[in-house]
Order: sequence, then structure tokens, then C-alpha cells
Amino acid sequence: MKVLVVGAGAVGGYFGARLAEKGEDVTFLVREKRAHLLNEHGLQVKSIHGDYHFHAQTLLAGEKRETFDLILLSVKAYHLEKAVEELTPFAGDQTLIMPLLNGFAHLKMLQERFSKERVIGGLCFIESTVDQEGAIVQTSPIHELVYGALFGQQTEKVEKLKALFAGTNAEIRNSNRILAEMWHKYMFISGLSGVTTLFRSPIGPIRENEFGLNVIEKLFYEIGSIMRAEGAPIADGIEDIQLEKILNMTEGMKSSMQRDMEKLTEVEADHLQGYLLKLAKKHKIDAPILSIVYSNLKIYEKNR
Repeated sequence: MKVLVVGAGAVGGYFGARLAEKGEDVTFLVREKRAHLLNEHGLQVKSIHGDYHFHAQTLLAGEKRETFDLILLSVKAYHLEKAVEELTPFAGDQTLIMPLLNGFAHLKMLQERFSKERVIGGLCFIESTVDQEGAIVQTSPIHELVYGALFGQQTEKVEKLKALFAGTNAEIRNSNRILAEMWHKYMFISGLSGVTTLFRSPIGPIRENEFGLNVIEKLFYEIGSIMRAEGAPIADGIEDIQLEKILNMTEGMKSSMQRDMEKLTEVEADHLQGYLLKLAKKHKIDAPILSIVYSNLKIYEKNR
């Protein structure tokens, strides 16, 4: 099975490297600067689960090659449109597209471009980054990728991916409730990124503050009410489960959005919190904490 990974960054680069490590046919669709770096020095993974350094196969946008069986799409939301334009020539009639973006705002766009049958569900849990030398650094125990059929007709095609992922040095699993898992992660990442960017702080000092912990709790319940109004298949009591995760995180944990803000780069405000506020408006739900979080992010975007 031929796999195309769009980008060779902290997420796609990591899981693509793990697939290549077990001998799968993996190619990375990258920009010219990244291609030059990979061709000269290779792709290096530095991980507590084992280091791996190899010569990665690369493609540039516009190069004519055969199509792929699976495309892993793990770009930031603000790069999505350009990434889709670049990957389209490599997607055949039978190619499966697995987006690993957080949230749901991207699904409709991808389904309209490639058809509902070809876009499957996906998400990942990993704390990784690209260092100054271009290596992917992964230091936490969790390196999990979850995928699954978004509706019944996809099940047979998705089942065929099990052989591809079997034996990979990462936790990769097929879920028969991928939609629920995607909504749950959307809630968690929107809440975590929301409060850490709002308070400009790692999670520890926020939750140790009486009012900070109250803000986190109220934010999760606002998001839960919006998702239920939209008909999302979220679990009963999921807000308390998410809060428990927050309480068990290490004190210095920062969201990736907070790290982006510290670097003065773009953030996914519209894709995450902004999309939830659109749903809140649609269902006439008041979400004051979420509105404050989103306003903070939009002011940052304007002033950065």
C-alpha cells in the first residue's frame, strides 16, 4: 500500500516515519526547503520510544507521479486549502484521505472535494515538535493515532488499513466510534487551548487558582451544551471526564496553540473555538466563556 504524508512536521512526520520504519512505502509531500533538508540529512526522529533516522522519499507540489492508496493530512487548519490543492493530483478514485486535524470544520470541505466515500475519520494524541535542525522530537509516553469509518459503507475499505498499521512502533487503532472520539478530542483541545492562551500560562497555575479551575469547568460545559445541540454523539458526563484529564496533566503542560502564540505565529482560532461559536449561534446558546476565549485569540491575531 502506497502512503502519502502531507508535510513532514511534528505529527505527519512522526507517524510517517514510524510506518517507514516498519518497511511501508511512504512518501512525504513537502515544500522545497524541507525537501532539500530531508534529501541532504534524512528525516530523524528522536523519541523515548526509540530513535529512527532514514532517507525519506519526498515529493514537491506539481511533480507528476502515480496516485496513492492513503493520504495522511496533518497540516494546521490555516494551511488546509493550499495543502488540498497540492495533494489533489496525487489522489486517485480509490484513494482514502485521512485528516488528522482537530475539530470538524474541515470535513465538509474535504468531502466536497474528494467525495464522502473517500474521506475517513482520524485523530491523534502526541506531544512532538520539530527542533532547529529539523528533527522530530517526541518525549511523552503517548503516541497514538486513531482512525475509523465515518459511516457504514466505508467499513470494508477501512478494514484493509489494519495490515498497513499492524506492527508499527506507535499506538495505532481502528475505532468503530470514531465520530464520538473526534468530538471528544475536539472538546478537550478547544478547552485546553482556550484556557492556556487566555491566561498565557501552562495548565498547572491555572487549575491551582480557584477561579481558574472554575473557568475551565464552565468552558467544558458550554462546549458540551453546544455539541449536544448539534447532535454530536458525545458521552454522558464527558465534561467531567475532560476536567479529570486536566487535573492529571503535568503542571508545565502547554497547548500547541499556546506555543504558537508564544512564537507569534498563526493560531487555529476560527477552526476550533470560532466554529463552536457558529454552532452556538445556530442553536441560540449563550457561551460567555467561549466568547471571551475566542475574542482573546482574535485580538492576538490582529496585533501579532
